[in-house]
Amino acid sequence: MAPPEGPVLPDGLSSSDGPPSPEGPVPPDSPAPPGRGPTPMPPGRASVPAPPVPAPPVPPGDGPPLDQARLRGLIPEVIALLVRRGVDFAAAEDAVQDALVEAVRVWPGGPPRDPKGWLVTVAWRRFLDAARADTARRRREERVEEEPAPGPVPDSDDTLRLYFLCAHPSLTPSAAVALTLRAVGGLTTRQIAQACLVPEATMAQRISRAKRTVSGVRLDRPGDVSTVLRVLYLVFNEGYSGEIDLAAEAIRLTRRLAASVDHPEAAGLLALMLLHHARRAGRTAPDGSLVPLAEQDRARWDRAAIAEGVDLLRAALARDRLGEYQAQAAIAALHADAPTAKETDWQQIVEWYDELVRLTGSPVVRLNRAVAVGEAEGPRAGLAALAELDGTLPRYGAAAAYLHERAGDLATAALLYAEAAHRAPNLAERDHLTRQAARLNALRPR
Repeated sequence: MAPPEGPVLPDGLSSSDGPPSPEGPVPPDSPAPPGRGPTPMPPGRASVPAPPVPAPPVPPGDGPPLDQARLRGLIPEVIALLVRRGVDFAAAEDAVQDALVEAVRVWPGGPPRDPKGWLVTVAWRRFLDAARADTARRRREERVEEEPAPGPVPDSDDTLRLYFLCAHPSLTPSAAVALTLRAVGGLTTRQIAQACLVPEATMAQRISRAKRTVSGVRLDRPGDVSTVLRVLYLVFNEGYSGEIDLAAEAIRLTRRLAASVDHPEAAGLLALMLLHHARRAGRTAPDGSLVPLAEQDRARWDRAAIAEGVDLLRAALARDRLGEYQAQAAIAALHADAPTAKETDWQQIVEWYDELVRLTGSPVVRLNRAVAVGEAEGPRAGLAALAELDGTLPRYGAAAAYLHERAGDLATAALLYAEAAHRAPNLAERDHLTRQAARLNALRPR
């Protein structure tokens, strides 16, 4: 689920440990699992490729300059169009990447009037060049005969099909995230590797295996929107590492998905992302240390993003098809709506956690609920709710430490904070919990 909305942990940290799961996201600076195995040769290419048959050049045009965001937005459309024509996924992605390289070389002299049509034409030719190296000459000739005539490309968007392909159930979560960022997000392997804190070679292997897994998959029936939402949720929780802000990238992709499907949970997820992202500026102090939600300067929050998130949430809730993302967004909205931490409506937050428990049955949701109960009904009530849960749950110790501190038991709280710091999944959280333990130890009489 989303990061816990309470003072027990720094805002933005999750209530789960390890890889992303339905119960909680990866903390912003947690690395994704490393890939394994050799890098396979791209499908559709022979080990000793034959010289390509020269194709007539596609001249640049005199259209307006095309910004990088627009270019990246065209990538999934062109890949999806090639896949719909029968090109396997891996070969289509390779061909589009080759077309992008050519675009970078040619377009400075004047971008074409129809950038999408230009990319489709060049990518198709690059695919044919690779196909000619294949031993299946008869199939090659059939594809050559199918080459579309030059001219404008129909303004259709097959991106939604690509979303479903990248979230195929045969892929692991980490592979689905990487493939979505590559094919739908248009990021380079280096950018994805840096953002996920893994070596570039490891990420290249992961993406290559993922492309090989989905190559040949035919989407002859509607995909599962909930699976796509889960993948985008995981992308969001990869955090802010590297030159690419994956949280902002996830918002961009989710916004595009929400505009393509009639699904209240798509709007709910977009609202949740916006509401959490809006508080980003307040999450760290000048020295880089994490700032708990209750201590954040709310003047630094992005009020425009909060307003958009609240509007999306209201529209989704009005459809009376409640889902877990809408419930999480409602909790985030209550925090965003409070002028100060003391004015937070904890009782209503507990009620929304009750809805989340009903929807998910997650023990991590129950842990977050226990902290909210401690705020709404007092620390003893929170500790009683916490006692019903498994003590090995991720961040159980941090929650217990906070509630014991509020109950006045500083010695126990300091000990629990120190123990929780040793089990923290990342350095930022460990430092925060260590400082909490030191603060309480300094208050104890000598």
